Amino acid sequence: MRTLGPMELLVILGIAVLLFGGKKIPEVAKGLGEGIRNFKTALKGDEKAEEKKQA
Repeated sequence: MRTLGPMELLVILGIAVLLFGGKKIPEVAKGLGEGIRNFKTALKGDEKAEEKKQA
């Protein structure tokens, strides 16, 4: 499997800017980060972390 080089990352970033606009990208990244965090928490079955987060 090939890794992504700098040119590929620039192309992906350029497409993201065109699709979402410059102001929307941080919101999309934040949502993606929260989704990944929730997914990892669900895989671990760590319900105590969820209780602490809500409290």
